[in-house]
Amino acid sequence: MASIFTKIINGEIPSYKIAENEHCFAFLDINPLQKGHTLVVPKVEVDRYYDLEPAILSELTLFSQQIAKAIKQAYPCDRVGVAVIGLEVPHAHVHLIPINRMADMDFRSPKLQLSRDEFLEVVKSIQSFL
Repeated sequence: MASIFTKIINGEIPSYKIAENEHCFAFLDINPLQKGHTLVVPKVEVDRYYDLEPAILSELTLFSQQIAKAIKQAYPCDRVGVAVIGLEVPHAHVHLIPINRMADMDFRSPKLQLSRDEFLEVVKSIQSFL
């Protein structure tokens, strides 16, 4: 059965897409820790990050770098934190989160509740720097 991320990539489930290329897809986390919290996934469905083929892992890393730079410009911060956790969805993915302190990336923290318009504004802000 296809993961929720595969369904998002295939357009079966709506998302707030930031960007995509031949191998990767970036979209906003719908339960963000910070404005700009983005997920980057390979289009190939592989459960574990470290099980990705080297070429896809490289592509995912380079694509994530591009997205992270746009996030940092859209949401000025000290860093764009990177997390590979992978427990929620069995599809390799990277979290990119604008942070100024460690607590900004605490996954136990309450998630932001953004409206559709706020999500769309985040997309527009990040895309403007791609």
